[in-house]
Amino acid sequence: MAAPSAQFAGLELLATAVVALDEHFVVGYANPAAENLLATGAKSLLGQPFLHLFAERAELERALAEALSTHWDYSAQSVTYSRAGREPLPLACTMTRIDASFAYMHFALLAELRPIEEQLRYAREERLVFEQQANRELIRNLAHEIKNPLGGLRGSAQLLERELELLRLGARSGELREYTQVIIKEADRLQRLMDRMLTPHRAPRIEPLGIHEVLERVRSLVRAEFGVDIQRDYDPSLPPVLGDREQLIQAVLNIARNAAQVGAAHIGFRTRAVRQITILRQRHRLALELQVIDDGPGVPAEIQERIFNPLVSGREGGTGLGLSLAQTYVQYHQGVIEFESRPGRTIFRILLPLA
Repeated sequence: MAAPSAQFAGLELLATAVVALDEHFVVGYANPAAENLLATGAKSLLGQPFLHLFAERAELERALAEALSTHWDYSAQSVTYSRAGREPLPLACTMTRIDASFAYMHFALLAELRPIEEQLRYAREERLVFEQQANRELIRNLAHEIKNPLGGLRGSAQLLERELELLRLGARSGELREYTQVIIKEADRLQRLMDRMLTPHRAPRIEPLGIHEVLERVRSLVRAEFGVDIQRDYDPSLPPVLGDREQLIQAVLNIARNAAQVGAAHIGFRTRAVRQITILRQRHRLALELQVIDDGPGVPAEIQERIFNPLVSGREGGTGLGLSLAQTYVQYHQGVIEFESRPGRTIFRILLPLA
């Protein structure tokens, strides 16, 4: 029953657990990742009824039959892997029909198995991308609508100030001119805010660059602005990143600056290479993991689900644009920003594909 290895050579390298089933749902192939996940050798899996591996046999059989007969490309199911002498393992199982034109036509289905937690991470990433796209469009439209009346507001205040100079209203002239200056300055502040909202729509200028050069630039900026020294734990073997230098600097700077603004006494940069990782549903053989770690008060629990949304801030007086822009810039590079936070320890993790 064993399938020739050449037919499944591509699956051998995957970090995702995959098994091939015949039309009777008997296991005919299991890749190394499946052996690791199920803690069972391929020889023990081959020839076994797939349904007997899981507690939800009736539900799984219906899903497998549906995957064979339906016109949809896949069917997903939550299952519990029963392991003798060990805790049951909850998994997400995705069944995909095998096209009969493939060389391994005697198999009917491919079943992809993932731990539920990993599946939840993918769902969070997809939701995050969708929300970022919707938010960017909303903010862009809002910014354009606000910029138009701002010009008229500022121009009218300047005209009023000139009229005051001509009228020379004595003692009250300085007081009234102060009012016009407040209007002009606040209009300028809103103008700068609108410009920041529109900035991320510039397409990235891609070039090979060293990520540690980016981090050293951010480190010097944060030290100059806040007097906080950033500790470094770099992997010197990392290859160059293909990216936009200014956008990556701004993304990391926004995260580090947030940490400094909320009072973190210690901030750290850590870089590592990670292999066989899925980012935004795309599998990458090699990726960069960049961590920004701080000992600040943490992200408030009530905004953690919305922290990358525009205008959401846990800091009084914050605009709520820094992390939204950072996520936008990183997504321009086919990457994503994740985080975990509790009082005293917050880690923002930037994942970027490496060539």
